Amino acid sequence: MTTMTETSARFREFKMPDVGEGLTEAEILKWFVQPGDTVTDGQVVCEVETAKAAVELPIPFDGVVHELRFPEGTTVDVGQVIIAIDVAPGSGDAPAPAAAAPAQEPAAEPEAEAEPKGRTPVLVGYGVAESSTKRRPRKGAAAAPEAAAVAAAVQAELNGHGAPAAPTAAPAPAVPVQGGRPLAKPPVRKLAKDLGIDLATVVPTGKDGIITREDVHAAAAPAAPEAPAAVAPPVAPVPAVAEAPAVVSDSARETRIPVKGVRKAIAQAMVGSAFTAPHVTEFVTVDVTRTMKLVAELKEDKDMAGVRVNPLLIIAKALLVAIKRNPEVNAAWDEANQEIVQKHYVNLGIAAATPRGLIVPNIKDAHDKTLPQLAEALGELVATARDGRTSPAAMAGGTVTITNVGVFGVDTGTPILNPGESAILAVGAIKLQPWVHKGKVKPRQVTTLALSFDHRLVDGELGSKVLADVAAILEQPKRLITWA
Repeated sequence: MTTMTETSARFREFKMPDVGEGLTEAEILKWFVQPGDTVTDGQVVCEVETAKAAVELPIPFDGVVHELRFPEGTTVDVGQVIIAIDVAPGSGDAPAPAAAAPAQEPAAEPEAEAEPKGRTPVLVGYGVAESSTKRRPRKGAAAAPEAAAVAAAVQAELNGHGAPAAPTAAPAPAVPVQGGRPLAKPPVRKLAKDLGIDLATVVPTGKDGIITREDVHAAAAPAAPEAPAAVAPPVAPVPAVAEAPAVVSDSARETRIPVKGVRKAIAQAMVGSAFTAPHVTEFVTVDVTRTMKLVAELKEDKDMAGVRVNPLLIIAKALLVAIKRNPEVNAAWDEANQEIVQKHYVNLGIAAATPRGLIVPNIKDAHDKTLPQLAEALGELVATARDGRTSPAAMAGGTVTITNVGVFGVDTGTPILNPGESAILAVGAIKLQPWVHKGKVKPRQVTTLALSFDHRLVDGELGSKVLADVAAILEQPKRLITWA
C-alpha cells in the first residue's frame, strides 16, 4: 500500500500503512514530532499500536512538519493521512491546515445537503466530521462567522492543535453549540449516548467550551441524598446544574478500560478459537528431576555460554522431538477448502505476558535449530516481547505453541488454541513432591503438562502419543539424543 501522497510540489502527506498482514487500523500511541519540527528520511515520527504489536513509523522524506492530522490515542484506518510534511520550507507562506480553516459561503446552496467532494480524517467508527467540503444548510448569513469559528475550533481540537480564539462580537452561550449541538468529540458523544445523557444538559469544562468525558460522567453520577433515610428511593441522574462531587466516589468504585489494540485482538481470537475448533485437553504428571539436573549441567557447559538455559528450553526441544515422531499433529484446518494442511516445518510459538497483553511470537523453523540456537532464539524472543517491540511478522505463521503457566506457581490449565494452530502445550510449576522412585517414596521434581488440540485434526490417539513423548523425554532427557 502506498503510504504517502503528493498534494503539491511543496507538501506531501504520509498515510497510515498496513504494518502487519491485512491489518485495517492502528492507534496512535505517541507523536515524536510537532508542527514546525524538521524531519529527515527514515526518522521515526510516531509509535502506533496495531492489533498485534506496537510499531514505530518512519517518515519517507525530508522536510518540516506542517500538520498532525490526529491526536495521540486516536484509532486510524489504514490508508488515512496522519501527517503532512512541507518538503520545501521557506518557498512561500504555507496555507493553514485544511481542517482548521473556516468554511467559505457558496454563492447559492440547495436546501438538501450537498454530496461531499472530499473526506476529512476523523476518529474511526464515528463517521465523517463536517468540514469545508460538507456542511448543513445555514438559516441565515448572520450566523455564518460564529458557526464557522466554532466548527474550526472543534476540528482543530480533534486534530490536536490549539483552537482559534472564539469571536468577541457576542458572548458565548452557557453550553456552546455547533449547528444546534453541544460541542463534544465523537467518543464523548458516544459515551453520552451509552449513558443516556443529553449533552444539552451537560456543563462543559473543556477548552473553548468543549464537553469532556469527565463532564459526561459528572452528569451521569447519582446525586447524594440530603439526609440519611432507612430506605432511600432511586435517585435520578444529576442535571447539568447539580453539584458534581459524587464523581469522585462513583469513579473510585469502577474503572472502564476501552477494549482495543492487542487486548481487542486477543479477545476476538480466543472467542473465535474456542467456538470454532473443538478443543480436547489431556494431562500428565511427570518426574522431571533428571531434566532439572540436565539444566544445571548445561548452565556450566562452555558450548552454552552466553545463552539462557532453563527448563523451558528442554521442554521446547522435547516438544519438537515429539512432533518429529508424530508429524500429523503439526497441521492446520482449511475450512474454506475442507482440507487438512500438513506443515513440514515448525514455527514454535511461545506465549508471553507483556504490558499490552498476552502475545504469541514464534521461533521460525524451530525444528532445524540446535539446542544452543534454540536457546538463543528463545532469549531474543522473550526480551523483545518484554520490551513491547515484537513485530507483527514475528507473531504470524505459528504452528504449535507452548504456554508456561508454571512461572505463576500454577500447576496447569486448559489452554485455548492459538487461531490456526493444531496444538498448545501448557507447562505447570515444577515442585518438589513425594514420588515413588525405584520402589521407594522420595522427594522428586514434578510437574504437570496439559496438551490442548484441535479434535478435527488430532484424534485422541495422536494427541496422547505427543503428550506421552514429551513426558517421556522430560523424565529421561537422554531420549533427546536417541529419538532425535
